[in-house]
Amino acid sequence: MAGNSQRRGAIRKAGTKKGQVVGSGGVRRRGLEGRGATPPAHMRPNHPQYKKARAEARSGGQGGRQGRGTGPRAGRVGDDGPEYVLGRNPVVECLRAGVPATALYVAVGAQNDERLTESVTTAADRGISILEVQRAELDRMSENGLHQGIALQVPPYEYAHPDDLLTRARERGEQPLIVALDNITDPRNLGAVIRSTAAFGGHGVVIPGRRTASVTAVAWRTSAGAAARLPVAQAANLNRALADYAAAGLQIVGLDAGGDVLLDDYDATTGTVVVVGSEGKGLSRLVRETCDSILSIPIASSVESLNASVAAGVVLADFARQRRR
Repeated sequence: MAGNSQRRGAIRKAGTKKGQVVGSGGVRRRGLEGRGATPPAHMRPNHPQYKKARAEARSGGQGGRQGRGTGPRAGRVGDDGPEYVLGRNPVVECLRAGVPATALYVAVGAQNDERLTESVTTAADRGISILEVQRAELDRMSENGLHQGIALQVPPYEYAHPDDLLTRARERGEQPLIVALDNITDPRNLGAVIRSTAAFGGHGVVIPGRRTASVTAVAWRTSAGAAARLPVAQAANLNRALADYAAAGLQIVGLDAGGDVLLDDYDATTGTVVVVGSEGKGLSRLVRETCDSILSIPIASSVESLNASVAAGVVLADFARQRRR
């Protein structure tokens, strides 16, 4: 019977024309596996809507894809479009931190290593779409092509309302502990403050609506996933938001090297809003006038000042100690 390899004489002799049949090594089987939900049209590099979004971003003075203070490591389409984390270390760190991603782009023929393998495996386990694209597409996602053959697409962050942070504290039966940022433009500082606030029992972070760092992919990665657990509120007017917190009975304390109260003498067991300014500019004039007191951290005379996120972490750690006692 034809095709019956068990019958006598069914084994083909060596040197015949057909030769040995070679399998696909599982390539065809893996090719049939699903890759998750298809991203929206404006997020797929080869779709006309994607190209239209890029054109609109360029015409609006955005310069195409660009990072927000992140150099070659992140890109963005317009102000409301998705952001891209670029590079093997940043991508795998974001996936480890649980950053809510929508798609993972891998360049065709990218050299495999442990980071690429972990990124693809983690994305598949989380149901994130894995898209294989030409290297030229990743080049267009970055300003200088330093993507290392991989990019992670992150959706725009959904901000809370400043009042939501008070509600969060009341629901837990705790005295509110909120951090407000003034003149903080580095997303790494924002991510570090989010991480410290979550670690020391804070109920949220408030940022202004303009001229400030926002929750970008870099901030996500620096927060080590804390941004997924701690709400970040955006205030159209930071001074008004602080005034509302003061009307609700919270004390507003600003951080500055020349403060009138030392951290050692401050009582933070009641509802408190900690206002952190930038290392260079400090607190803006109106925000400073809104504060009930200005707090300074005792440091060695040889050190001029602390980084904004470090100062916030020191103060929050001391406040958490007071509340535990």
